[in-house]
Amino acid sequence: MAADVIAEKVDYKEISCQSCGANLLVEPQMLTAICPYCASPSIIQRPPTENRPTPVFTIGFVVTEKRAVEAVTNWVRRSSLFAKAAFRKAVPELTRGVYLPAYLYNAVAESTYDADIGENYTETETYTTTDKDGNTVTRTRTVVKTEWRKLRGRHVSYILDVVVTASKGVSNPALEAVEPFDLRALRRFTPKMIAGWLAEEPSRTQDECFQFAHGEAVEEVGKKLKGFMPGDSYRNLQYQTNVSQESIDLVLFPIWTFAVRYDESKPPVQILVNGQTGRVGGKVPISPVKVTIAVVIVLLIILAVALLFMAGR
Repeated sequence: MAADVIAEKVDYKEISCQSCGANLLVEPQMLTAICPYCASPSIIQRPPTENRPTPVFTIGFVVTEKRAVEAVTNWVRRSSLFAKAAFRKAVPELTRGVYLPAYLYNAVAESTYDADIGENYTETETYTTTDKDGNTVTRTRTVVKTEWRKLRGRHVSYILDVVVTASKGVSNPALEAVEPFDLRALRRFTPKMIAGWLAEEPSRTQDECFQFAHGEAVEEVGKKLKGFMPGDSYRNLQYQTNVSQESIDLVLFPIWTFAVRYDESKPPVQILVNGQTGRVGGKVPISPVKVTIAVVIVLLIILAVALLFMAGR
C-alpha cells in the first residue's frame, strides 16, 4: 500500500511584475523577486510586525559569483586530510547569492566578581638523590610556588556587535564560521540596495534571537573577566552579571550559498561564503576509516619508540 504523503502548505504571495505585468508567486520569506519573463527585479513590500521588523542596516556584496565559486572549489580541495575522498572530489553547486537576515546586538554589562589570584615566587630548596655511581648526594634546585589571595571587584564592559542569525536555513555556528563582517561598511537599509538580489525575511522571531544574543553576551562577559584577572594565575572565579542598555537591529548580510553533494544517500553539505570578505565556512564530513588508520599509525610509532628506549637501557 502506498504511503500517504502530506504536503506542507506554503502561503505564497502573489505580486505583479512592475515592468511587464506578469503575476508571480513568491515564497513567503523572500523580500525580493526576479521576473522570469523580463528579468526585472521586484521589491516585496510587507508591513513590519513586532517580531519581524523592517531591516535597519545592510552591507553590499563585494565578492563576485566567480570569486565565490573559486574560493569554495579551493576550500573543498584543500579540506582536512581526514575528509571523505568523495567530498574532496565533489563539485560545489552554487545555490544562490542572498541577503541573509541577522540581528546585531549591543549592550552594557556590569559584573561583580570573586576569585583567588595566584602570584608566583621562587625558592631554592635542598634535596638528596642518588648519583650514577649509587652514592647519596645533596643538591639544590629552584622551585616555583604560588601565593594565593582573595580578590573581589566590579567590572563594566561594552558588549559590541554580537551577530545572531535570523534564518532557520543557516545556523548560528554556520554564520560564525564566515564571520567577521566589516561593520564599518554598514549602510542604512533602503529597498533599492537589494534590488536584483534574493533577500530573505527573518524566519526566527526577534524575541528568540534576542534571548540567544543575550546568552552570548553573558558568555562574552565570562571570557572578558578571565582575561581581566591580574596575577600569574587564578582559580574559583565566580561572577554575577547585569546586562543593560540592550539594543538589537535587523541587518541583511551578503552571503553566497553552495551545496556539495558527495553521497546520494545523504543530504548535501552546506557551504557559505561571506559576500563581503570571501571567507568560506562549512562542516567537512570526516572519514572514520582515515581517522582510525591515523590513530593506529600514531600508536605504532609510540610503541616503536618505547621499545627502542627499553632496548637501549
